[in-house]
Amino acid sequence: MSTTAVDPVGEAATRTAATHASVAVPVAAPHDSCRRILDEMRGRTFECAAAVAICAADGTLVGMATMERLLAAAGDTPVRDVMDPEPPTVTPATDQEEAAWRAVRRGESALGMVDGTGRFLGLIPPDRLLAVLLAEHDEDVARLGGFLGSSAVARSAATESVWRRLWHRLPWLLVGLGGALLAAAIVGAFEHQLRTQVLIAFFVPGVVYLAGAVGAQTVTLAIRGLAAGVGIGRIAFREAVTGPLLGVMFALVTFPLITVLWDEPRVAAAVAVALLVASSIATVLALALPWTLDRLGLDPAFGSGPLATVIQDLLSIVIYFLAATALVT
Repeated sequence: MSTTAVDPVGEAATRTAATHASVAVPVAAPHDSCRRILDEMRGRTFECAAAVAICAADGTLVGMATMERLLAAAGDTPVRDVMDPEPPTVTPATDQEEAAWRAVRRGESALGMVDGTGRFLGLIPPDRLLAVLLAEHDEDVARLGGFLGSSAVARSAATESVWRRLWHRLPWLLVGLGGALLAAAIVGAFEHQLRTQVLIAFFVPGVVYLAGAVGAQTVTLAIRGLAAGVGIGRIAFREAVTGPLLGVMFALVTFPLITVLWDEPRVAAAVAVALLVASSIATVLALALPWTLDRLGLDPAFGSGPLATVIQDLLSIVIYFLAATALVT
């Protein structure tokens, strides 16, 4: 009997089976007797002795014998008679959660790891399998709660000090403050249009609010999707279609109402066009920001809302005044 000396980790990702495998494990040949295996194990230290890997002369894993089977067998019984000839195995690249559940489904105390040719690389001990299951459970619970990463990160963000809260939030809010000042400058640039038809000013808050609300809903869905492991690509098409449809509905409602109540069909047309265009852009922008922040390693929950709000507000104001300029003044 021997212990494997193959290093299975290499450059594998930290969330794969390779990082949990142990190479200091008992290895025996199929013809070895159960007594001989147990005798050779005494006085030696293994990282995992829950099972013995049974390998052919070329290092191929041909079976696994648990300690319970070895102890229950007669001393002269060849280990090939008590081993599991088809043990569950994984490769170094197998996702750690899949590896853990594969062992659980088979009721194995350890999990063998092999390369593409079946050569034995090590065992994943039961304590590491349990640690993986606990970590994945922790992450799943965090995702269900709408957090990114793990519940430990979420708890840290929820209980962090006042100064840390300011550090995380203030930069984004300062961007919003700058956007508010810029919005005032944009409105001032259309002073002539406002003097020509003061009614235009009445609908600026409404256009900005509705477009912002559409974007806020999309941002919320995008962040939830990222937190739950759903990629932006899976919701992009539906949201990209939803935005224009909402804009059409807004336009169909606002045009007749403004025309009837204020008797200004040109202003009504400008509001309807602005809502249609701004709502269509809002969904695209609201999808792009969380995805970009996530790719940059930033938490979308902190930056997406304020950043999307200021950009969407500025675009809505520009779109509305351009429509008013073309249709009213």
